[in-house]
Amino acid sequence: VLRTLSTSDDVEDRENEKGRLEEAYEKCDRDLDELIVQHYTELTTAIRTYQSITERITNSRNKIKQVKENLLSCKMLLHCKRDELRKLWIEGIEHKHVLNLLDEIENIKQVPQKLEQCMASKRYLNATDMLVSAVDSLEGPLLQVEGLSDLRLELHSKKMNLHLVLIDELHRHLYIKSTNRVGQRGKDRARLGSLVKDASPVPLMDVTNLSTPRKFLETSQFGTPGSSSMRDSSLLEIKEDTDLDPEENSAVFMGILIKGLAKLKKIPETVKAIQDRLEQELKQIVKRSTTQVADNGYQRGENISQENQPR
Repeated sequence: VLRTLSTSDDVEDRENEKGRLEEAYEKCDRDLDELIVQHYTELTTAIRTYQSITERITNSRNKIKQVKENLLSCKMLLHCKRDELRKLWIEGIEHKHVLNLLDEIENIKQVPQKLEQCMASKRYLNATDMLVSAVDSLEGPLLQVEGLSDLRLELHSKKMNLHLVLIDELHRHLYIKSTNRVGQRGKDRARLGSLVKDASPVPLMDVTNLSTPRKFLETSQFGTPGSSSMRDSSLLEIKEDTDLDPEENSAVFMGILIKGLAKLKKIPETVKAIQDRLEQELKQIVKRSTTQVADNGYQRGENISQENQPR
């Protein structure tokens, strides 16, 4: 406006320019008043909203400032109480550890009863795991607990004697149970032969297809149909099935016994016991087999002599 007025040639031009500008200003004021009248509601709402937003921002700034002051105050207080807080934290950890020890002691007190149940049901692997874990705890974190000295001696004694039970069970399946199956098949064949009226001799047993301890490593013949062979199953994969008879599958049962002996670290003693008792057990097999063959032969002779009677 100043530039326009200053470039005018004379006073009349300046007056004309001034009048034109005043008229434009008046027209602009009238247009603005009309727009305000038309959009009064929207303008009022916008102004109120802006005021509310401004107040919220101001309140938020004041609250943030107060929070910062409180945090600084807390930091100072925590710095002053640091030793007490560390002490309380350490006490909390100690109490938690004591509670864990008490729970472990309560579980270990139930080990003898559970061990008897597992041994009665011949769940030897579960019994071994339970006993080894309990003895390790009693000789480790709970070593200083004087009230568990009697239980510690009892479980340690059971651990020392458990491998003897496992070795006896292993020998029973190696030499007795397997040969009992052979003898039972021989008796069944002899019984079938005695019922045949033909005079031709009937063989007592066919040893080519019978299960022997050597064949345990080749196929699981005493197991359930569809059971995998011991050659395909690793010792680490053998697990006890609480729903089945533990002695139903001799091969798996012997694997469980060996795994239990390995957990007890008694494999060298087991090998030595097997070597020491090998000759005696084989002699017992020969003795039992001889008795069975003699009894079957005598029974068959009695049947033949009765069939040849005149009547």
